[in-house]
Amino acid sequence: MATQPIVGIIMGSDSDLPIMQQAADMLTLFNIPFELTIVSAHRTPDRMVEYAKTAHQRGLKVIIAGAGGAAHLPGMVAAITSLPVVGVPIKSSNSVDGWDSILSILQMPGGVPVATVALNGAKNAGILAAQMIGNHDATVSKAMEAYKLQIGNEVLEKADKMQANWPNQFDQQS
Repeated sequence: MATQPIVGIIMGSDSDLPIMQQAADMLTLFNIPFELTIVSAHRTPDRMVEYAKTAHQRGLKVIIAGAGGAAHLPGMVAAITSLPVVGVPIKSSNSVDGWDSILSILQMPGGVPVATVALNGAKNAGILAAQMIGNHDATVSKAMEAYKLQIGNEVLEKADKMQANWPNQFDQQS
């Protein structure tokens, strides 16, 4: 496994860390090295520009950017780098039920895409980044296949348990 980070996880504030930790956990599960830091689009715009401009040169392949409120971080980073950016809208203390974050990340203009996951969906952002890396890394691809099989088996086990507790409530012919 490479030790140089190939995924960047950035967030606008340390208050986003409990959500963004889920992306880090998924990358750790797939043995994908990552870096994790705070980059605020509004409070440290020069840091954001420098981060986005140098990401590819530093070996990053994907950037996961989480932000709440106006949530400009993912889109601004996507405007600066040629790397894929996965945006994580975060419901923050100043949020309008998270809709401001969702729409700020989702409604990007043509030519500046941000792959957007659900509100507080950093786990899926980590999985999506792993799938992107897996396109060019057979080890990650195999780990992703095993993960998908595992979560499928977990559902089947739960279905069997439910069926045992509620016989004749499920038509198995469908």
